[in-house]
Amino acid sequence: MENLATNIGKLSVDETGQEASEQNEMKWGMQLVEIYRLALKFYKDKAGKAVHLSYEDNLKLVALTMQASHGPISQQKLEPLGVFDVIGRDRRNQWTLLGDMNKLQAMESFIDLLDKKCGTFKPYVEAIKKDHEEKQRLEEIEKAKKVELLEAERKREEEQRLLENEMHREEIQRRKLQDALNEQTFFQFKEYSEKQYPGNPDQQAILIRQLQNEHYQQYIQQLQSQFQQGNELELESSSEGPRNLESCKEQETSLVEEKDQCESDNESDEFAVVQPANMWTRSDIKEFKMNVAKGKGDGVIRIGHGDCVTVRVPTLEGGSSLFWEFATDNYDIGFGVYFEWQKPTTTEVTVHVSESDDEMDDNDLGENDEDEEITCNGNVDDLECGGSQNQLPTKSTSSLLDRPPLSIIVPVYRRECQNEVYCGSHVYPGEGTYLLKFDNSFSLWRSKTLYYCVFYTR
Repeated sequence: MENLATNIGKLSVDETGQEASEQNEMKWGMQLVEIYRLALKFYKDKAGKAVHLSYEDNLKLVALTMQASHGPISQQKLEPLGVFDVIGRDRRNQWTLLGDMNKLQAMESFIDLLDKKCGTFKPYVEAIKKDHEEKQRLEEIEKAKKVELLEAERKREEEQRLLENEMHREEIQRRKLQDALNEQTFFQFKEYSEKQYPGNPDQQAILIRQLQNEHYQQYIQQLQSQFQQGNELELESSSEGPRNLESCKEQETSLVEEKDQCESDNESDEFAVVQPANMWTRSDIKEFKMNVAKGKGDGVIRIGHGDCVTVRVPTLEGGSSLFWEFATDNYDIGFGVYFEWQKPTTTEVTVHVSESDDEMDDNDLGENDEDEEITCNGNVDDLECGGSQNQLPTKSTSSLLDRPPLSIIVPVYRRECQNEVYCGSHVYPGEGTYLLKFDNSFSLWRSKTLYYCVFYTR
């Protein structure tokens, strides 16, 4: 019995398996050749142990394996048997009885006979089949997970690529914007740095870069602030609206083209295009106030509580830009710049004091009409009450007609000029007079000491 199982184990089924696979024969929900291989393994492992078959059944099974492996018996190809080889003779006789049975039929007969003689064979096959199906299911799940992970990784890479492209695009846009601003302000900052550090090109270059960077940051903040104010007016709400960075970027993009547009502007408008002012700060506030107090600057002014001081600076023939610097001792102050479109009659810088930030003040306009009634649209000039600083008081219709046109260069806002020197410049838009407004009307009790100086460049 042991020799029969050993001999069966040595039989080759490669050719048979290939033929069965080609014909795709199925049995018990599996390929016939696969069940046949399981049957051979089961018979080899269990024969004489868990499976006990008769001598005749073993001869039939061996004959079927020979038929499945080699086909019908051919006596000419077989070696002669020995005189005492009884088992070999019985095998060949049983093999001869199978006749012309083909290989697939021999496999199926082997499976059926083993199933008939051993009741545990089919459950054994079913268990292996379930295990195989479970492995396939797990493999499919694992494959689906891998596909999902690969897809998620692909999406992450795509998002990262888009983010990098967007950051690259924003960086290019930022550089274009900053280059446009730097080109507009280079000569102004260069003249300013030459006055601050005469004969020192290295310090001049450092100061120019610092001023250009600060000007860019302040310009971006001004764009965002203007957009927020526009949202508040549109929604008729006092709450701060969300920042729309895309709209800010569109406004930034317009500045990149502003220089070329201004140079190519051939329209016949009465007034030229007014460029934005450049604003920056310096930390040497003590040195600045000492120089102004010693007479190196234009002056020191004591601004009373509730008062507003207007410094009128006419444009000079041959000049190209106006520069201003100011600071206070202990408290902040409101500051703004306007431009009056009227040819100046004098080149002197004059200072006018009024009790409120009134752009229509008689001192500013050089007129005196006590019969005209000044009315304000609400408390618009109280800087502590949060009102709009861009609105101007109104007067009678006749005053408006007589009043020279004004352009807002820098809206009036409170500046923390007690901590650092606030500086700025603006390119002449044409002939006229700059109005530098120092507003203390929001303060009911405190007077302010103002240190300021103004100068121009050619």
